[in-house]
Amino acid sequence: MSRITGIVIAKNEEERIADCLDSLSFCDEIIVVDNVSEDRTAQIAERMGAKVTKADSKDFSELRNTGLKIATGDWVLYVDADERVTSELARNIKYQISNIKYSEIVAYKVTRKNFYLGNHEWPQQEKMERLFKRAGFKGWRGKLHESPVIEGKVSELTGFLLHYTHRNLSQMLRKTIEWSKIEAELRYSAGHPKMSWWRFPRIMITTFCNYYFVQRGFKVGTVGLIESMYQAFSIFTTYARLWELQRKK
Repeated sequence: MSRITGIVIAKNEEERIADCLDSLSFCDEIIVVDNVSEDRTAQIAERMGAKVTKADSKDFSELRNTGLKIATGDWVLYVDADERVTSELARNIKYQISNIKYSEIVAYKVTRKNFYLGNHEWPQQEKMERLFKRAGFKGWRGKLHESPVIEGKVSELTGFLLHYTHRNLSQMLRKTIEWSKIEAELRYSAGHPKMSWWRFPRIMITTFCNYYFVQRGFKVGTVGLIESMYQAFSIFTTYARLWELQRKK
């Protein structure tokens, strides 16, 4: 019988880590990679039976690979602290790894529903690889927008992964301040073209239109407008930091 290890990356998630781990109760092993939390995240996770390992990094691939190194399961499932595995998804995961017919399938995509500013469901869903067979999974690469390195075929699971992000404006702004610096540094290191004045309105308008029209944010009313405007502001902050780096150079 194949064993499943659930891996969670968490930082200052004492209010939500318990619900996340509850949704992973079907796993044979749960590992929490605690990224230098300043609250009770680690203590709560340990009390719930999870293995907690400490890590101090802003490199998401490094954090995910830290959990992978100590996992003992035949399969690993990655879930973030602000995500929840539905009962339907849990059932399908157990069914698939118990009845897998083709050995070349080494990863499964899950469908993620996003919820902004509370329980407002975003119209557009995402598909991403989150369940991996250890034999064909080589780990993660990429500092911020990490991606898995897989050797083999990928299939899809039924059921949903629920993502409760952007809980309030204060949290959203803190996130932008923290991660826009890293985003700007990555673009700067990659030799991004010099920032001119016309690039700012272009990227902001493009981002707003993507979220509000392409992703149909307008269907969520005021929350859709706020989220779309926030995303435009967030990308502006990243490129303003990039401009600042280039100017210093």
